Amino acid sequence: MSADGRDPGAAAPFDWNRAEPAPGERPPRPGGRMSPSGGQPSPSGGQQPPSGGPQPPSGGQQPPSGGLAADAWGAARADGEAWLPFGRGARPVEVLDETLRDGIQGVSTVNPPRGRKIELLHAMASVGVDVVNLGMPATGPRQFDDACLLAREIVASRLPLGLTAAARTLAVDVQEVARVAERTGAPIMVYAFIGSSPIRHFVEGWGPDFLARSVDEAGRAAAAAGLPFCLVAEDATRSPPDMLRTLFRAAVDAGAARLCLCDTTGHVTPPGVEALVAFARRELGALGATGIELDWHGHNDRGLGLAAALWAVASGVERVHATALGVGERTGNTCLELLVDNLGRLGARPPVPRERLAAYCAAASRALAWPVAPDHPIAGALSRRG
Repeated sequence: MSADGRDPGAAAPFDWNRAEPAPGERPPRPGGRMSPSGGQPSPSGGQQPPSGGPQPPSGGQQPPSGGLAADAWGAARADGEAWLPFGRGARPVEVLDETLRDGIQGVSTVNPPRGRKIELLHAMASVGVDVVNLGMPATGPRQFDDACLLAREIVASRLPLGLTAAARTLAVDVQEVARVAERTGAPIMVYAFIGSSPIRHFVEGWGPDFLARSVDEAGRAAAAAGLPFCLVAEDATRSPPDMLRTLFRAAVDAGAARLCLCDTTGHVTPPGVEALVAFARRELGALGATGIELDWHGHNDRGLGLAAALWAVASGVERVHATALGVGERTGNTCLELLVDNLGRLGARPPVPRERLAAYCAAASRALAWPVAPDHPIAGALSRRG
Protein backbone atom coordinates (compact mmCIF):
# COMPACT_ATOMS: atom_id res chain seq x y z
CA MET A 1 0.00 0.00 0.00
CA SER A 2 1.33 3.45 -0.89
CA ALA A 3 1.68 6.27 1.63
CA ASP A 4 -1.62 7.79 0.52
CA GLY A 5 -3.50 4.49 0.81
CA ARG A 6 -3.55 3.53 -2.88
CA ASP A 7 -3.00 -0.11 -3.80
CA PRO A 8 -0.17 -0.56 -6.38
CA GLY A 9 -1.82 -3.82 -7.44
CA ALA A 10 -4.59 -1.73 -8.99
CA ALA A 11 -2.11 -0.48 -11.58
CA ALA A 12 -1.77 -3.88 -13.26
CA PRO A 13 -2.62 -3.47 -16.97
CA PHE A 14 -5.26 -5.47 -18.78
CA ASP A 15 -3.91 -7.45 -21.74
CA TRP A 16 -6.06 -7.30 -24.86
CA ASN A 17 -3.61 -9.66 -26.56
CA ARG A 18 -5.13 -12.44 -24.46
CA ALA A 19 -8.73 -11.38 -24.93
CA GLU A 20 -11.20 -12.89 -27.35
CA PRO A 21 -14.25 -11.28 -28.95
CA ALA A 22 -17.51 -12.57 -27.54
CA PRO A 23 -18.74 -15.76 -29.25
CA GLY A 24 -20.39 -15.03 -32.57
CA GLU A 25 -19.42 -11.36 -32.40
CA ARG A 26 -16.18 -11.23 -34.33
CA PRO A 27 -16.44 -8.37 -36.83
CA PRO A 28 -17.12 -9.42 -40.43
CA ARG A 29 -14.16 -8.94 -42.70
CA PRO A 30 -14.44 -5.78 -44.81
CA GLY A 31 -15.22 -6.38 -48.46
CA GLY A 32 -17.18 -9.60 -47.92
CA ARG A 33 -14.25 -11.75 -46.83
CA MET A 34 -14.42 -15.01 -44.95
CA SER A 35 -15.00 -14.69 -41.24
CA PRO A 36 -11.96 -15.44 -39.03
CA SER A 37 -13.57 -18.64 -37.87
CA GLY A 38 -13.61 -19.97 -41.40
CA GLY A 39 -17.39 -19.81 -41.79
CA GLN A 40 -19.46 -18.30 -44.59
CA PRO A 41 -18.45 -15.11 -46.37
CA SER A 42 -19.72 -11.95 -44.71
CA PRO A 43 -22.63 -10.21 -46.45
CA SER A 44 -20.95 -6.81 -46.69
CA GLY A 45 -20.37 -7.07 -50.42
CA GLY A 46 -17.26 -6.21 -52.35
CA GLN A 47 -14.93 -8.51 -54.20
CA GLN A 48 -15.42 -12.19 -53.46
CA PRO A 49 -12.84 -14.94 -53.73
CA PRO A 50 -12.92 -16.21 -57.32
CA SER A 51 -15.00 -19.26 -58.05
CA GLY A 52 -13.38 -22.26 -59.60
CA GLY A 53 -9.99 -21.46 -58.10
CA PRO A 54 -7.40 -24.06 -57.16
CA GLN A 55 -8.50 -26.65 -54.68
CA PRO A 56 -6.66 -27.18 -51.41
CA PRO A 57 -3.53 -29.21 -51.97
CA SER A 58 -3.85 -32.92 -51.37
CA GLY A 59 -0.28 -33.12 -50.20
CA GLY A 60 2.44 -30.83 -49.02
CA GLN A 61 1.25 -27.49 -47.66
CA GLN A 62 -2.08 -27.79 -45.86
CA PRO A 63 -4.62 -25.16 -44.80
CA PRO A 64 -3.80 -23.78 -41.35
CA SER A 65 -5.80 -25.44 -38.59
CA GLY A 66 -8.55 -23.24 -37.18
CA GLY A 67 -8.01 -20.70 -39.96
CA LEU A 68 -9.52 -20.31 -43.42
CA ALA A 69 -12.07 -22.69 -44.83
CA ALA A 70 -10.68 -25.08 -47.42
CA ASP A 71 -12.18 -23.32 -50.44
CA ALA A 72 -10.95 -19.97 -49.18
CA TRP A 73 -7.45 -21.36 -48.68
CA GLY A 74 -7.26 -22.29 -52.34
CA ALA A 75 -8.43 -18.85 -53.43
CA ALA A 76 -6.02 -17.17 -51.05
CA ARG A 77 -3.09 -19.12 -52.48
CA ALA A 78 -4.21 -18.25 -56.01
CA ASP A 79 -4.74 -14.50 -55.55
CA GLY A 80 -2.13 -13.74 -52.93
CA GLU A 81 -2.26 -10.23 -51.52
CA ALA A 82 -5.37 -9.23 -53.47
CA TRP A 83 -7.46 -11.73 -51.51
CA LEU A 84 -6.43 -10.56 -48.05
CA PRO A 85 -9.25 -9.07 -45.92
CA PHE A 86 -8.52 -5.38 -46.43
CA GLY A 87 -10.82 -4.44 -49.33
CA ARG A 88 -12.98 -1.45 -48.39
CA GLY A 89 -15.43 -1.29 -51.26
CA ALA A 90 -16.62 2.22 -52.09
CA ARG A 91 -15.07 3.91 -49.07
CA PRO A 92 -11.31 3.59 -48.55
CA VAL A 93 -9.90 3.78 -45.05
CA GLU A 94 -8.72 7.28 -44.14
CA VAL A 95 -5.16 8.13 -43.08
CA LEU A 96 -4.45 10.82 -40.50
CA ASP A 97 -0.94 12.32 -40.48
CA GLU A 98 0.27 12.92 -36.91
CA THR A 99 3.78 14.06 -37.85
CA LEU A 100 3.32 17.67 -36.74
CA ARG A 101 1.75 16.70 -33.43
CA ASP A 102 2.68 13.32 -32.02
CA GLY A 103 5.67 12.94 -34.33
CA ILE A 104 7.54 15.98 -33.05
CA GLN A 105 7.09 14.88 -29.44
CA GLY A 106 10.01 12.50 -29.96
CA VAL A 107 13.08 13.75 -28.11
CA SER A 108 15.30 13.34 -31.20
CA THR A 109 13.13 15.26 -33.66
CA VAL A 110 12.81 19.02 -34.03
CA ASN A 111 9.81 21.30 -34.20
CA PRO A 112 10.25 22.29 -37.84
CA PRO A 113 10.55 25.85 -39.12
CA ARG A 114 7.25 27.13 -40.46
CA GLY A 115 8.32 27.01 -44.08
CA ARG A 116 9.23 23.35 -43.73
CA LYS A 117 5.87 22.61 -42.10
CA ILE A 118 4.09 24.15 -45.08
CA GLU A 119 6.27 22.13 -47.48
CA LEU A 120 5.36 18.98 -45.58
CA LEU A 121 1.63 19.83 -45.75
CA HIS A 122 1.83 19.87 -49.54
CA ALA A 123 3.75 16.59 -49.50
CA MET A 124 1.00 15.06 -47.36
CA ALA A 125 -1.61 16.07 -49.91
CA SER A 126 0.50 14.62 -52.73
CA VAL A 127 0.44 11.12 -51.19
CA GLY A 128 -3.29 11.16 -50.45
CA VAL A 129 -3.28 11.88 -46.72
CA ASP A 130 -6.89 12.57 -45.75
CA VAL A 131 -6.54 14.37 -42.43
CA VAL A 132 -3.72 16.28 -40.70
CA ASN A 133 -3.25 17.02 -37.02
CA LEU A 134 -2.27 20.70 -36.71
CA GLY A 135 -0.74 20.27 -33.26
CA MET A 136 -1.86 21.15 -29.76
CA PRO A 137 -2.68 24.87 -29.65
CA ALA A 138 -3.02 25.01 -25.86
CA THR A 139 0.63 24.12 -25.25
CA GLY A 140 1.99 27.59 -26.03
CA PRO A 141 1.99 30.68 -28.27
CA ARG A 142 4.15 29.13 -30.99
CA GLN A 143 2.00 26.01 -31.18
CA PHE A 144 -1.13 28.17 -31.41
CA ASP A 145 0.34 30.42 -34.10
CA ASP A 146 1.66 27.47 -36.11
CA ALA A 147 -1.73 25.76 -36.01
CA CYS A 148 -3.29 28.96 -37.40
CA LEU A 149 -0.62 29.20 -40.11
CA LEU A 150 -1.16 25.60 -41.22
CA ALA A 151 -4.93 25.93 -41.23
CA ARG A 152 -4.71 29.10 -43.35
CA GLU A 153 -2.36 27.39 -45.80
CA ILE A 154 -4.72 24.44 -46.21
CA VAL A 155 -7.65 26.78 -46.87
CA ALA A 156 -5.75 29.18 -49.15
CA SER A 157 -4.12 26.42 -51.22
CA ARG A 158 -7.29 24.33 -51.25
CA LEU A 159 -5.38 21.29 -50.08
CA PRO A 160 -7.67 18.24 -49.78
CA LEU A 161 -6.84 17.77 -46.09
CA GLY A 162 -9.26 17.54 -43.20
CA LEU A 163 -8.12 19.31 -40.03
CA THR A 164 -7.82 18.10 -36.46
CA ALA A 165 -6.06 19.48 -33.40
CA ALA A 166 -5.20 17.88 -30.07
CA ALA A 167 -6.44 18.84 -26.62
CA ARG A 168 -6.61 17.39 -23.17
CA THR A 169 -10.13 16.73 -21.92
CA LEU A 170 -10.20 20.25 -20.47
CA ALA A 171 -12.45 23.08 -21.58
CA VAL A 172 -9.49 25.50 -21.73
CA ASP A 173 -7.66 23.25 -24.19
CA VAL A 174 -10.72 22.78 -26.38
CA GLN A 175 -11.30 26.53 -26.38
CA GLU A 176 -7.81 27.07 -27.83
CA VAL A 177 -8.69 24.78 -30.73
CA ALA A 178 -11.90 26.79 -31.16
CA ARG A 179 -9.84 30.00 -31.31
CA VAL A 180 -7.76 28.55 -34.17
CA ALA A 181 -10.94 27.61 -36.04
CA GLU A 182 -12.43 31.07 -35.46
CA ARG A 183 -9.31 32.93 -36.62
CA THR A 184 -8.80 30.87 -39.75
CA GLY A 185 -12.34 30.04 -40.79
CA ALA A 186 -11.33 26.38 -41.01
CA PRO A 187 -13.47 23.50 -39.72
CA ILE A 188 -11.40 21.61 -37.15
CA MET A 189 -12.25 18.42 -35.26
CA VAL A 190 -11.15 18.35 -31.62
CA TYR A 191 -9.18 15.24 -30.69
CA ALA A 192 -9.41 15.30 -26.88
CA PHE A 193 -7.34 12.69 -25.08
CA ILE A 194 -7.32 11.14 -21.63
CA GLY A 195 -5.45 8.18 -20.17
CA SER A 196 -7.56 5.07 -19.80
CA SER A 197 -5.17 2.46 -18.34
CA PRO A 198 -4.89 1.41 -14.68
CA ILE A 199 -1.27 2.54 -14.33
CA ARG A 200 -2.16 6.11 -15.33
CA HIS A 201 -5.13 6.14 -12.99
CA PHE A 202 -2.97 4.90 -10.11
CA VAL A 203 -0.32 7.55 -10.72
CA GLU A 204 -2.83 10.38 -11.11
CA GLY A 205 -5.34 9.19 -8.50
CA TRP A 206 -8.12 9.18 -11.09
CA GLY A 207 -11.36 7.24 -10.81
CA PRO A 208 -14.30 6.50 -13.15
CA ASP A 209 -16.25 9.57 -12.01
CA PHE A 210 -13.32 11.86 -12.81
CA LEU A 211 -12.95 10.34 -16.28
CA ALA A 212 -16.64 10.77 -17.06
CA ARG A 213 -16.62 14.39 -15.86
CA SER A 214 -13.51 15.17 -17.93
CA VAL A 215 -14.99 13.73 -21.11
CA ASP A 216 -18.22 15.61 -20.50
CA GLU A 217 -16.31 18.87 -19.99
CA ALA A 218 -14.43 18.47 -23.28
CA GLY A 219 -17.56 17.46 -25.19
CA ARG A 220 -19.55 20.42 -23.87
CA ALA A 221 -16.77 22.85 -24.77
CA ALA A 222 -16.54 21.46 -28.30
CA ALA A 223 -20.31 21.62 -28.74
CA ALA A 224 -20.40 25.20 -27.48
CA ALA A 225 -17.83 26.13 -30.14
CA GLY A 226 -19.66 24.20 -32.86
CA LEU A 227 -16.75 21.81 -33.35
CA PRO A 228 -16.97 18.01 -33.83
CA PHE A 229 -15.29 15.96 -31.14
CA CYS A 230 -13.29 12.74 -31.01
CA LEU A 231 -12.48 11.07 -27.69
CA VAL A 232 -8.94 9.66 -27.74
CA ALA A 233 -8.58 6.77 -25.28
CA GLU A 234 -4.87 6.77 -24.46
CA ASP A 235 -3.37 3.35 -23.71
CA ALA A 236 -6.63 1.60 -24.60
CA THR A 237 -4.73 -1.61 -25.41
CA ARG A 238 -3.82 -1.96 -21.72
CA SER A 239 -7.17 -0.83 -20.32
CA PRO A 240 -9.80 -3.17 -18.83
CA PRO A 241 -13.23 -3.46 -20.43
CA ASP A 242 -15.10 -1.77 -17.56
CA MET A 243 -12.94 1.35 -17.77
CA LEU A 244 -13.34 1.54 -21.53
CA ARG A 245 -17.11 1.15 -21.12
CA THR A 246 -17.08 4.16 -18.80
CA LEU A 247 -15.19 6.22 -21.36
CA PHE A 248 -17.29 5.09 -24.31
CA ARG A 249 -20.53 5.87 -22.48
CA ALA A 250 -19.23 9.30 -21.48
CA ALA A 251 -18.15 9.99 -25.07
CA VAL A 252 -21.55 9.02 -26.45
CA ASP A 253 -23.31 11.18 -23.86
CA ALA A 254 -20.97 14.08 -24.73
CA GLY A 255 -21.85 13.87 -28.42
CA ALA A 256 -18.59 12.44 -29.75
CA ALA A 257 -18.47 11.81 -33.50
CA ARG A 258 -15.50 9.44 -33.27
CA LEU A 259 -13.55 7.27 -30.82
CA CYS A 260 -9.81 6.73 -31.14
CA LEU A 261 -8.34 3.49 -29.79
CA CYS A 262 -4.69 4.05 -28.87
CA ASP A 263 -1.84 1.58 -28.58
CA THR A 264 0.21 4.20 -26.75
CA THR A 265 3.04 1.88 -25.72
CA GLY A 266 3.17 -0.29 -28.85
CA HIS A 267 1.90 -3.21 -26.79
CA VAL A 268 -0.72 -4.92 -28.89
CA THR A 269 -0.50 -7.82 -31.37
CA PRO A 270 -2.91 -8.33 -34.31
CA PRO A 271 -5.22 -10.67 -32.33
CA GLY A 272 -5.39 -8.04 -29.60
CA VAL A 273 -6.29 -5.40 -32.18
CA GLU A 274 -9.14 -7.53 -33.46
CA ALA A 275 -10.44 -8.25 -29.95
CA LEU A 276 -10.35 -4.57 -28.95
CA VAL A 277 -12.04 -3.33 -32.13
CA ALA A 278 -14.75 -6.00 -31.80
CA PHE A 279 -15.31 -4.98 -28.19
CA ALA A 280 -15.60 -1.30 -29.11
CA ARG A 281 -18.11 -2.04 -31.87
CA ARG A 282 -20.18 -4.19 -29.54
CA GLU A 283 -20.24 -1.59 -26.78
CA LEU A 284 -21.15 1.24 -29.14
CA GLY A 285 -23.95 -0.92 -30.52
CA ALA A 286 -25.25 -1.55 -27.02
CA LEU A 287 -25.28 2.22 -26.46
CA GLY A 288 -27.21 2.79 -29.68
CA ALA A 289 -24.23 4.68 -31.12
CA THR A 290 -23.37 2.66 -34.20
CA GLY A 291 -22.81 5.88 -36.15
CA ILE A 292 -19.67 6.70 -34.15
CA GLU A 293 -16.58 5.88 -36.22
CA LEU A 294 -13.33 4.37 -34.94
CA ASP A 295 -9.74 5.55 -35.29
CA TRP A 296 -6.59 3.56 -34.63
CA HIS A 297 -3.43 5.22 -33.27
CA GLY A 298 -0.39 3.02 -32.70
CA HIS A 299 3.25 3.12 -31.64
CA ASN A 300 6.16 0.88 -32.54
CA ASP A 301 7.79 -0.14 -29.25
CA ARG A 302 7.71 -3.84 -30.18
CA GLY A 303 8.21 -3.30 -33.91
CA LEU A 304 4.54 -4.17 -34.51
CA GLY A 305 3.19 -0.70 -35.30
CA LEU A 306 2.64 -1.31 -39.03
CA ALA A 307 1.23 -4.81 -38.53
CA ALA A 308 -1.18 -3.59 -35.85
CA ALA A 309 -2.33 -0.68 -38.01
CA LEU A 310 -2.97 -2.96 -40.98
CA TRP A 311 -4.93 -5.34 -38.80
CA ALA A 312 -6.98 -2.48 -37.38
CA VAL A 313 -7.91 -1.61 -40.96
CA ALA A 314 -8.78 -5.24 -41.66
CA SER A 315 -10.92 -5.25 -38.51
CA GLY A 316 -12.91 -2.32 -39.82
CA VAL A 317 -11.68 0.96 -38.30
CA GLU A 318 -12.49 3.94 -40.49
CA ARG A 319 -9.34 6.00 -39.87
CA VAL A 320 -5.75 5.09 -38.98
CA HIS A 321 -2.96 7.39 -37.73
CA ALA A 322 0.73 7.44 -38.65
CA THR A 323 3.78 9.72 -38.92
CA ALA A 324 6.35 10.40 -41.61
CA LEU A 325 9.37 8.09 -41.27
CA GLY A 326 7.67 6.62 -38.19
CA VAL A 327 8.98 9.43 -35.95
CA GLY A 328 7.59 9.91 -32.46
CA GLU A 329 8.07 9.16 -28.80
CA ARG A 330 10.48 6.38 -27.81
CA THR A 331 10.77 4.10 -30.88
CA GLY A 332 8.17 6.09 -32.81
CA ASN A 333 4.74 5.70 -34.37
CA THR A 334 3.36 3.68 -37.25
CA CYS A 335 5.29 4.69 -40.37
CA LEU A 336 2.96 6.59 -42.70
CA GLU A 337 4.64 6.00 -46.06
CA LEU A 338 4.86 2.25 -45.42
CA LEU A 339 1.25 2.21 -44.24
CA VAL A 340 0.03 4.05 -47.35
CA ASP A 341 2.10 1.82 -49.62
CA ASN A 342 0.80 -1.39 -48.05
CA LEU A 343 -2.81 -0.21 -47.93
CA GLY A 344 -2.58 0.55 -51.64
CA ARG A 345 -1.19 -2.90 -52.36
CA LEU A 346 -3.93 -4.52 -50.29
CA GLY A 347 -6.81 -2.66 -51.92
CA ALA A 348 -7.83 -0.60 -48.89
CA ARG A 349 -6.84 2.69 -50.59
CA PRO A 350 -5.83 3.87 -54.06
CA PRO A 351 -2.17 3.01 -54.65
CA VAL A 352 0.39 5.85 -54.54
CA PRO A 353 3.47 5.83 -56.79
CA ARG A 354 6.61 5.07 -54.82
CA GLU A 355 8.44 8.09 -56.21
CA ARG A 356 5.76 10.30 -54.63
CA LEU A 357 6.15 8.51 -51.31
CA ALA A 358 9.93 8.93 -51.54
CA ALA A 359 9.45 12.67 -52.11
CA TYR A 360 7.20 12.80 -49.02
CA CYS A 361 9.98 11.11 -47.02
CA ALA A 362 12.51 13.63 -48.29
CA ALA A 363 10.28 16.54 -47.28
CA ALA A 364 9.82 15.02 -43.82
CA SER A 365 13.56 14.44 -43.46
CA ARG A 366 14.26 18.10 -44.25
CA ALA A 367 11.54 19.34 -41.91
CA LEU A 368 12.41 17.14 -38.94
CA ALA A 369 16.20 17.02 -39.36
CA TRP A 370 15.72 13.27 -39.34
CA PRO A 371 17.87 11.10 -41.64
CA VAL A 372 16.30 8.55 -43.94
CA ALA A 373 17.76 5.16 -43.08
CA PRO A 374 19.77 3.61 -45.93
CA ASP A 375 17.63 0.49 -45.80
CA HIS A 376 14.29 2.31 -45.67
CA PRO A 377 12.03 0.14 -47.88
CA ILE A 378 10.88 3.08 -50.03
CA ALA A 379 13.26 6.01 -49.67
CA GLY A 380 16.54 4.46 -48.52
CA ALA A 381 19.65 4.74 -50.68
CA LEU A 382 20.11 0.96 -50.68
CA SER A 383 16.48 0.38 -51.68
CA ARG A 384 16.70 2.85 -54.58
CA ARG A 385 19.94 1.26 -55.75
CA GLY A 386 18.15 -2.09 -56.11
